[in-house]
Amino acid sequence: MIEISGFVEEIIYSNYENGYTVCMLDVNGEPVTATGCMPYLSEGENVSLTGDWVNHREYGMQFKASTYEKVQPSTEEGILRYLGSGIIRGIGLATAQRIVSEFGEDALNVLMTAPERLACIKGISKAKALQIGESYLKQQSVQQTVMFLQTYGISAAMALKVQRALGTDAVNLIKQNPYVLVSAVHGISFKTADRVAMQMGTPPNSKSRIKAALEYILLSNAYERGHTYLPERELLDTVCRMLEVDGEEAVGALISLAIEGHVSVETIRDVRCAFLNTFLRAERSIGARIAALLKEKPFYTEKKAVQRVDDWQKSSSIQLGEKQREAVICALTNRIMVLTGGPGTGKTTVVNTIMDILKQDDYKIALAAPTGRAAKRLGEVTGSAASTIHRLLEIEYMEEGEAQVFARDAMHPLDEDVVIVDESSMIDVLLGSALLSAVRNDSAVIFVGDADQLPPVGAGNMFADIIKSGVVKTVRLTEIFRQAAQSLIVQNAHRIIHGENPVLDDVKSDFFYTERTSAETIAQTVAELYKTRLPQAYGFDALRQIQVLSPMRKGICGVQQLNALLQQSINPPSKEKAEHRMGDVVFRVGDKVMQIKNNYDIGWTSLTSNASGQGVFNGDIGYVTSVDKENKVLTVVYDEDKEVHYMFEQAVELELAYAVTVHKSQGSEFDAVVMPVYHAAPMLMKRNLFYTAVTRAKKLVVLVGVKSAVAAMTANDTENLRFTSLQERLLQLAEEGAHA
Repeated sequence: MIEISGFVEEIIYSNYENGYTVCMLDVNGEPVTATGCMPYLSEGENVSLTGDWVNHREYGMQFKASTYEKVQPSTEEGILRYLGSGIIRGIGLATAQRIVSEFGEDALNVLMTAPERLACIKGISKAKALQIGESYLKQQSVQQTVMFLQTYGISAAMALKVQRALGTDAVNLIKQNPYVLVSAVHGISFKTADRVAMQMGTPPNSKSRIKAALEYILLSNAYERGHTYLPERELLDTVCRMLEVDGEEAVGALISLAIEGHVSVETIRDVRCAFLNTFLRAERSIGARIAALLKEKPFYTEKKAVQRVDDWQKSSSIQLGEKQREAVICALTNRIMVLTGGPGTGKTTVVNTIMDILKQDDYKIALAAPTGRAAKRLGEVTGSAASTIHRLLEIEYMEEGEAQVFARDAMHPLDEDVVIVDESSMIDVLLGSALLSAVRNDSAVIFVGDADQLPPVGAGNMFADIIKSGVVKTVRLTEIFRQAAQSLIVQNAHRIIHGENPVLDDVKSDFFYTERTSAETIAQTVAELYKTRLPQAYGFDALRQIQVLSPMRKGICGVQQLNALLQQSINPPSKEKAEHRMGDVVFRVGDKVMQIKNNYDIGWTSLTSNASGQGVFNGDIGYVTSVDKENKVLTVVYDEDKEVHYMFEQAVELELAYAVTVHKSQGSEFDAVVMPVYHAAPMLMKRNLFYTAVTRAKKLVVLVGVKSAVAAMTANDTENLRFTSLQERLLQLAEEGAHA
């Protein structure tokens, strides 16, 4: 290995997400191109690199760094060049000159230990001085964390994630408990943290090790398989095999976790089950809140509700179907109810009728949905304002790895009298608990959704468990209304959910199938349909009206490769289109992109008015309109009007969206859906996934692939078993209420 040191003259490329950097160094007066994972490296810094020389076939000799270390400048000239580079937020060249003039070679020590002293300089307030000190401390913390974790075989890219999650005290926190890496950082496995702990001298049968493994098993099962608990025997057997410890040691660690308040053991269906207390509290809370609502006197008596519905039908000239009428009356005569049904069965008509009647009697109504796109769609079909559940509850803070904190809760409940929630099958138990906790006892809740769709991505299965319990009044709409019945999309959706193969050979319909046998030809045909054939045949705007859905992320027909293929086909690189590369993904002017996490702080401005606001939501689809490399800003426009500026480091919240997974499409509707159908992993070849994909389309569905895959998905009605306790809790509460 070779070691070189130099001054960073220019950052040629930098990826905020993984820290990969290409830079030009001044090494003893000679220019050197260096590459490698060097996060937070900036022009004006001095670095020491360890690595090897490589001869790049296009760019020539480069130094490929395996480790790097920033070297703080010690001379006034070096400090001025460092601070004047803009690396520290709040310090430009002019400010740097004043700081060095005031403090000389002690300037960096002042920034580290006494930043408030900067306030003696003209133009620097005390608040700004502290901000400068915080920025400098962050820079030093990143370097310290990267260097510390590199000694344990953790890459600089992953160390960067650790530093973001644990903050400036990351190294001390890891030294105290190396297993904090698992709980705090998404992407670090227990195996990796365990290796670090072993290298630090943690004994193999350490109770802290076993406790960390138990929590990891419970948490990974919650987020990967949707379980809110595991049978105690299964949990203990798993940890014993995983760590090669004996049963007594595992039981002792589980007892310690219970004493510390992290885990609880309860009996469910005569089986002892271990819960992380987070999920136990959530399911308990949901059960208790539903029980409380069931005890409350409804807004309307049966007689009054029937009269209200009759009056509404006369005034609106709309005749409700028998089940629709039952659903409206049920909503008016219960403080909590469930409305479910497939496409074309009239759920929207029921919701609008309920709202009309409630508004006539001056009840205040809140409309909400789990995602931004679902909320937007709910607002469009009802003609009323709708928001995400998070926004309704006034979320205060939610970063990756942090708990959700809402301003609206049991102590500060929602003002509305009735809360109507659409796409309820997407609600996990943590969000469901937060929502119901914020609903007053004298209010009402109506959960609306399609029980046959995919379960929530998060832990639990609240909507399905409520329905299965039979405790909450539930109306399932089954009649397909005349206009909807003319659509083969609707007919096939109902065939699929009943286990019948969809009709694929009706050439005059809105549902088509194209036979292709290999993954390569399937992907190519999808691209042709997207770019040329469907726009020419139907006049669709490819970017705005056609959506490619795939069951999986990886593989030739997965969304990652399909996005690369579609981007190359629809929006290839050109000198006229600026672009920004982040790892393997390029964002280019004109690209279709999706926001992949809720961001309630990022601002937007309207292109057509003086309006502005905050918030871009998971699932929102927009289009890249500019890439400003000088200022490191990527601009996206959502809903043809809301302009959002992302700093390059914020663009990790974006993905290309020419193709998206079926899971990501939940809560959305598209004019046309194109879906590759091919044999994939059994867990993805499910009827409810196929059904969910088909029901995303409003005007057209095109399947591309092999009929045997269509038949396999339709036939596979197995559901991944989720260990949840809500159904049993509701039944128990109902039984207790009956005997009270």
